[in-house]
Amino acid sequence: MPAEPPLRARQYGHAGLIPFVFGTLLLWLVYPDLQPWVALGLAAYGAVIVSFLGGIHWGLAMSAGAPGQRAFGWAMVPPLVAWLALVMPAHAGLVVLGVMLVVCYLVDRRLYLDKGMGAWLTLRFRLTVIAALCCFLGAAGT
Repeated sequence: MPAEPPLRARQYGHAGLIPFVFGTLLLWLVYPDLQPWVALGLAAYGAVIVSFLGGIHWGLAMSAGAPGQRAFGWAMVPPLVAWLALVMPAHAGLVVLGVMLVVCYLVDRRLYLDKGMGAWLTLRFRLTVIAALCCFLGAAGT
């Protein structure tokens, strides 16, 4: 495995933070009557990313020679939690999404090490910290 993820993966990962940062800033800057729309946009994007993190596990389980039931089971947890967070009021749903981003990182940390993908953990940690912080700050701004 390379010492770090490919440049394109790092670029796309960091670009994926733009909606988190922009949405969080907007929540604090827009007029109160626009906040629900911005909060919904931020929560929807957070839900998509959390669902994506579950999809990684589904893909890894499918590519395994003899995937365990646990891998498929966990793959379903992030999208279900993301959906629940999306139908909650934004101040609560964004907190749930922030927590779920951290939980996904903690689960992935073990998986990545087991799969020999430890080089991805630094990038994942950075992306998780910023995305989760944006969710928490967004919740505080609603």
